Amino acid sequence: MHLSCNGCKRRGLAAGAAAGHSLGEYTAITAAVGFDLKGALALVQKRGRYRQEAVPEGVGLMAAILGMDRAAVEKTCLEASKNGIVAPANYNSPGQIVIAGEKNAVEKAMELAKAAGAKRVVPLAVSVPSHCSLMMQAGDRLAKELDAVTIRDLRIPIVNNADAKFISTSAELRPSLIRQISSSLYWEDSINRMTEEGYDTFVEIGPGKVLSGLVKRIAKGAKVLNVEDQKSMGETLGALGL
Repeated sequence: MHLSCNGCKRRGLAAGAAAGHSLGEYTAITAAVGFDLKGALALVQKRGRYRQEAVPEGVGLMAAILGMDRAAVEKTCLEASKNGIVAPANYNSPGQIVIAGEKNAVEKAMELAKAAGAKRVVPLAVSVPSHCSLMMQAGDRLAKELDAVTIRDLRIPIVNNADAKFISTSAELRPSLIRQISSSLYWEDSINRMTEEGYDTFVEIGPGKVLSGLVKRIAKGAKVLNVEDQKSMGETLGALGL
């Protein structure tokens, strides 16, 4: 999750907005008090199970395509779709796009991408082909769970995966989370949207720095920090002058 911060309170981070990548969107919403923790945990458990059950093991595949622009990747997927379902799944950063779909079609897209000059094409070791139309059944099942859970309006807005737009009401969150499962994830667009609105400091919360690396490639002038333990918390507070 990234918190985009435009102020500080009592040596804490006063976030102006939040965004989460895929499953991390639930973390962002919980941080913005849209979900209580217990409800969020129950939802993500069911989300994972429904996604796993939507596509039999070995039928789907995801792959990262590095060093190709959007138009080229989309053209490659369109050509490979003669072999089955395949489409861009994650627009992560300039030159890093993940595709997903049926195994034969994704493998054909990988072959075409290599021939078209991609720097690298890497199959991903994941169990389900996320963020493509193969997940629509999972989205339908999750919709019933979202209808039954309490979702509050957010204290701070999030920038959602499915549209890369600021949303903050429960009425917006429900359909957004349903679409998120089977639609492309617009992370690059989300970060660009935040910088367009004046956010220039991003703090990644959680283990690792994968999203920090993506943000640095998207928003080259932004300050990018992370918090994953006490040491990094101290370093981040120091970098923010707290």
